[in-house]
Amino acid sequence: MARFLPTIRRAAVLFSGLDSWRALRHGRGCDASPKLPAPYPEVVPVTSSAIQIGNRSIGPDHPPLVIAEMSGNHNQSLDRALAIVDAAAEAGVHALKLQTYTADSITLDVRGGDFEIRDQGSLWAGQNLHDLYAKAHTPWDWHGVIMERARERGMLCFSSPFDESAVDFLEQLDVPAYKIASFENNHLPLIRKAAATGKPLIISTGMASLGELEQAVAAAREAGCRDLVLLKCTSTYPATPANTNIRTIPHLRELFGCQVGLSDHTMGVGAAVASVALGATVIEKHFTLSRAEGGVDSAFSLEPQELASLVQESERAWQALGEVLYGPTESERKSLVFRRSIYVAADIAEGEAFTAENLRIVRPGSGAPPHLLETVLGKRARRQYAKGEPLSLEGLI
Repeated sequence: MARFLPTIRRAAVLFSGLDSWRALRHGRGCDASPKLPAPYPEVVPVTSSAIQIGNRSIGPDHPPLVIAEMSGNHNQSLDRALAIVDAAAEAGVHALKLQTYTADSITLDVRGGDFEIRDQGSLWAGQNLHDLYAKAHTPWDWHGVIMERARERGMLCFSSPFDESAVDFLEQLDVPAYKIASFENNHLPLIRKAAATGKPLIISTGMASLGELEQAVAAAREAGCRDLVLLKCTSTYPATPANTNIRTIPHLRELFGCQVGLSDHTMGVGAAVASVALGATVIEKHFTLSRAEGGVDSAFSLEPQELASLVQESERAWQALGEVLYGPTESERKSLVFRRSIYVAADIAEGEAFTAENLRIVRPGSGAPPHLLETVLGKRARRQYAKGEPLSLEGLI
């Protein structure tokens, strides 16, 4: 039976992908946890230790990498795009991310039907897909200028390619990594193309079933990806904390043996900071100069002061993880004196009994430990004690 498990597993992944497609085709939600055969073969980790993107180490022993996603918030102004770069650098982020596509590379120039956004709850309700992407895309001749500014400001800069031609273009700019967006995580040829460059690959997991993630990760690894990061993601804009499900982060790490982080579309920084406690080593947030100034993704993007807070608080959260430790830390030792201990509460003559009236458990902590009080009560003093004197262990032995 064991020799047939890989074949069974591949079949399970294939059918889970087909089930997801059928569910979407007929307007139903995807099964987020497709049933796989038991026993479920263990995924062999590629690496769960630190990986390197440019000059940044990414892993549990390093502060989380914070990525500012510009997306289309430049509003088709190169000057605004460069101002976003500068503001991100001033906020202290470690990396800036772009999106590399054209309207024609991502959709068809067709009016009506499936190419109009009919969801009235969407930020982009009523818009035509081709028109939206034409407005949101970052012109390719801006990429080099933006990336150079980011490098000058001490940040990494890379992009999300949305088709294979974008990978070829970004290779000419020698980007340090690639990011596959959630809406492209089922585009296996694109994943293979990016993975084949040998550079670190980040994949967002929004909307993907477990079977689809298996396919995406397998495609990346088979194409040569060794340094993989999966980002837990909820593809709603904005997302709510209640549907962010960051408990998935350690589960992804266990299943796929790679670095895991969060691509966060909630408002504020709470979910992103909390994700660090669950092991997130990468955090991605959309960024804009001002939500009030508008932009295709501005409604769920952080502003500069919020981004600075995310950088600071995510690093504090990481520092707070520490290790499993009991007893006073080195920095706590000077506080031991302010703990409670046994002190003499009234003058005691030699031979007089220790009582609850002449001994008390009080601060500071220079006397005998409080747990000895019951043992001491009723015993006779071997010498005189003055009120305010710590009861020492030496005097009791």
